Amino acid sequence: MQRDIAAVEEMDGPGADPVLLERTYAQFSLVNRCVSGWRGMYVGLVRPALPRNATATILDIGCGGGDIALALLRWALADGYDVKVTGIDPDPRAHDFASRAGAAAGFGPGELEFRRAASADLVAEGMVFDVVISNHVLHHLDPPALAGVLADSQELAGALAIHSDLRRRRSALLLFGLATLPLAGTSFIRRDGLTSIRRSYTRDELARVLPPGWHAHAAGLYRNLAIWHAPRRTGR
Repeated sequence: MQRDIAAVEEMDGPGADPVLLERTYAQFSLVNRCVSGWRGMYVGLVRPALPRNATATILDIGCGGGDIALALLRWALADGYDVKVTGIDPDPRAHDFASRAGAAAGFGPGELEFRRAASADLVAEGMVFDVVISNHVLHHLDPPALAGVLADSQELAGALAIHSDLRRRRSALLLFGLATLPLAGTSFIRRDGLTSIRRSYTRDELARVLPPGWHAHAAGLYRNLAIWHAPRRTGR
């Protein structure tokens, strides 16, 4: 099955139905809990990279509805970290939803911040975070945009960058299609999810497009991880 780079996700269009889009952002939390595996990545990768003797900082690039940023914040706080999580997304609709979700969760700006911004904007500001992550973003990007996000991640990550994405397999299309039948017509989740799978990379394809210093890992049956570790710095 070839990668379908011409497929377009409906929610990304400027004319996307606002009701379906709102429901899509609301359903991301359920879908990501089932398929994204971030709890395991937090325990195995993110948590060991967070400092105990200073405020730990995490950046979520392309944060969408903000559910991953919120989950990472809750887990780190539960583990006793002094932590701030920042989520960025250039789409004003995503920013609006995530900001409302953060406010509803009761977190203040010292713990959680959502910004309408791209990774390049934060690089220009000279910002650095302990850990930089993204979830299901890479398959959206054309080659120049992918190279830009990866380069920005290296500038922004003081310790670790993890970009988690779908891994294209025929069985993924079948299982996701069946599992999301109850959501059909209620949001863009099912249609755009199937499009995302068709647009996503195999592990070997991802490895070929990653620059030096990055490593592609197959996580479970249906996820890829692009991981970069910052060079060890004096005093860290």
